[in-house]
Amino acid sequence: MGAIYMSELPELIQALLEPEAYPSPPRNIELMQTQMSYVFIAGDYVYKVKKPVDFGFLDYTTLEKRLTFCIKELELNRRLCPDAYLEVVPVTVDDGRIVMDGKGTVKEYAVKMRRLTREAMMDALLPENRVTPEMLARVAALLVEFHRKAATGGDIDEFGGIDTVARNTGENFTQTEKYIGVTVSAETHRRIKTWNENFIKTNEALFHKRVAEGRVRDCHGDLHAAHICFNNGICIYDCIEFNDRFRYCDVASEVAFLAMDLDHYGREDLAGSFIDAYVKESGDEELKKLLNFYKCYRACVRAKVGCFQYADPYIDPGEKAKILENTRSYFDLAESYI
Repeated sequence: MGAIYMSELPELIQALLEPEAYPSPPRNIELMQTQMSYVFIAGDYVYKVKKPVDFGFLDYTTLEKRLTFCIKELELNRRLCPDAYLEVVPVTVDDGRIVMDGKGTVKEYAVKMRRLTREAMMDALLPENRVTPEMLARVAALLVEFHRKAATGGDIDEFGGIDTVARNTGENFTQTEKYIGVTVSAETHRRIKTWNENFIKTNEALFHKRVAEGRVRDCHGDLHAAHICFNNGICIYDCIEFNDRFRYCDVASEVAFLAMDLDHYGREDLAGSFIDAYVKESGDEELKKLLNFYKCYRACVRAKVGCFQYADPYIDPGEKAKILENTRSYFDLAESYI
């Protein structure tokens, strides 16, 4: 990490890059970033600190809000990854020093997690051709059971209905408009947007039917390869905690997310195996009618995330070229589904 880039990080974040800032100082600290969080890898543990940002669909702008969402992240992720999510800890000032899990004045909060094996992550295994249909069948079985037990009805049905689907889909395009000409062409952006709007209009009855049949659940909400770890079983982590309406969705949307990501890795065969395994286990043949729509939607979500990362001033400029290429590839994939 270059000295110039380091000096641009907030003071609190710079302080947490020192091993001495942790209760059991590790040899070194590795910092990873998303558009929403700073993630510190410190020995056997990982600490996630939320950025004070407001994207409209997400608001972490006050310390109180960040604490609330840290607690919610812990509780929700214990559903599919109970052994990894440990506790919420304060970042404090102790004797003039910023430390993790201290006793002084609270300046920030972090979600403390047990470090998962990087080599066992699906996104690490895919390029090495080490993901099999049998592994995806296990993921499908776990998800079917999770979806069966997940809450439904009431506000969940309302959030997961056609109005919210239309709102979420529309947000993808309004929030990426300013990146037209950088991450996506105007023509591609227009074509995907028009197709999505037309699909929702012409399939209104199907969306209502899915809600009535209990297919809308309190799901994971961010199910892609980087969030699945084959380590002492299967751990699916980092679900959406910051906005319920992104997590309350048709199970078809959840299945489509991982299938889309497998497509993005060029593994349409594995995507097909995963879909077939889920349908066989759940008996939900109807979800196939919605897969291309939700694959397109989810590819647009990943592209939107890439746009936000590309615009983030605290992400290392050396990463920006990779982010730009990846973002464009998700827009291209979204277009392929229409």
